[in-house]
Amino acid sequence: MATPANKDYYGTLGVKKTASQEEIRKAFRKAARKYHPDVNPGDKKAEEKFKEISEANDVLSDEKKRKVYDQLGFYSDQIDPAQAEAYARQQQGGGVPVDFGGFDFSGFQGGGANAGPNSSGWGSFKDIFSGIFSGQQQQHQPRGPQPGTDLEYQATIDFWSAIRGGNARIQIHRQEVCPTCHGQAHTGGPMTCPECNGTGQVTQMGGRMKFNIPCPRCGGSGRVTSDCATCHGQGTVSRTETVEFRVKAGTRDGQRIRLAGKGNAGVNGGAAGDLYVIVRTGTNPVFTRVGDDIQVTVPVTVPEASLGAKVDVPTIDGRAQLKIPPGTQNGQKLRLRERGVESASHPGQRGDQIVTVQVAIPTLNDERSREIMRELGKLNPQDPRTSLFEKV
Repeated sequence: MATPANKDYYGTLGVKKTASQEEIRKAFRKAARKYHPDVNPGDKKAEEKFKEISEANDVLSDEKKRKVYDQLGFYSDQIDPAQAEAYARQQQGGGVPVDFGGFDFSGFQGGGANAGPNSSGWGSFKDIFSGIFSGQQQQHQPRGPQPGTDLEYQATIDFWSAIRGGNARIQIHRQEVCPTCHGQAHTGGPMTCPECNGTGQVTQMGGRMKFNIPCPRCGGSGRVTSDCATCHGQGTVSRTETVEFRVKAGTRDGQRIRLAGKGNAGVNGGAAGDLYVIVRTGTNPVFTRVGDDIQVTVPVTVPEASLGAKVDVPTIDGRAQLKIPPGTQNGQKLRLRERGVESASHPGQRGDQIVTVQVAIPTLNDERSREIMRELGKLNPQDPRTSLFEKV
């Protein structure tokens, strides 16, 4: 496989050239969750972007491949790290001849008789080398373990399950290890490579130069295997699966639950990715949840609000008694401490229940009630709008 010289793998993953392996791994997983074909069905641009970040991760996550890339500015499976290092020393003035497949590049300056006086030969070398190896079949090259990508899904659970906890299920589409080849991407024993007749090398021309290079089909081993007919050499197959997961008591809306190993399967023994479930909680006709607090509106009568009383109110645990202070106004909020939701992140702690008082104004259907109300007005002549006009 040849990698074009203009590919910036660090830029593709959005990391610096000094990035650690952990930073590269995190950057790849973040980008993979955004551009994975399962998350963007039918989006060709996202599919191409996913291929780019996968290619960049394949090189930068492997120390040997990364070293070759850093030294040459591109990567090919056909270049030995020692050769790349030797060529890098030669470019810096070390004068060490470098032999790629039988051709000595120690005096090569790219353009031959047509090379300019300032020609370094490096750009021409990359062009020729890339041209030789372009189009080689990467799928026939031996690959190391490749980790699976993470998946992210949303799951809606009902109001009470989020408060009390329980089990929930979600249906996902994921890549699993091929049951036929067990993730090896091929079946059957190795046979003599028909491309190189078992020699492991083939001859290719680059302009007037002849190159002996490792066979692109067998990777230089002289032996090939047959692609698995079930997964077509991918090592994984698509599957729809129902996953059950545990919801902790007090789980909030938007909370992420990580299910290790439930993402896409890796290949060649690579670890599976993770599944992240974003919880969306349902609503309730009586209670409103805000964080770990519960809000509820409770109607009270005019005498209860005026004289004070003890009234029963609903809570998520059943009935509870609330003290209404004398002179309670409509819309006033009263608190029932530790009658809210148990915290999922701080076991043993609970929120409060906030009760909004709604004074119920009675409909007076008889003359006696209206007389009492008029008498009440005479005994309490204060105008509740006075302070409003004072503010104006």
